Amino acid sequence: MFGLFGRKPDFMALLQEAKEKKGAVVIDVREPGEYTQGHVPGSINIPTSQINTVNYEKDTPLYLYCLSGGRSKMAAGFLKQKGFQNIKNMGGIGQYCGELEK
Repeated sequence: MFGLFGRKPDFMALLQEAKEKKGAVVIDVREPGEYTQGHVPGSINIPTSQINTVNYEKDTPLYLYCLSGGRSKMAAGFLKQKGFQNIKNMGGIGQYCGELEK
């Protein structure tokens, strides 16, 4: 899934994939204050510190993002350890090209 030079998948491509995938959930793992300053429309806020509260079926497509990709990578790793099978780390919201919802 990595392109030339180990480049990560594109945030916008993963967001489009999430929109097209039945039952997919886009999760912003930033803190509530960061989320309210602006987030991807349709995303829900479950901070990394509360990622253990995720209550979806283990095969639900989950798409995670944060500010730079670090926290979403950690959250994705935690969820995989808990048995979630369909997780994608979208990276950082800085790669998002669109209007933010507040």
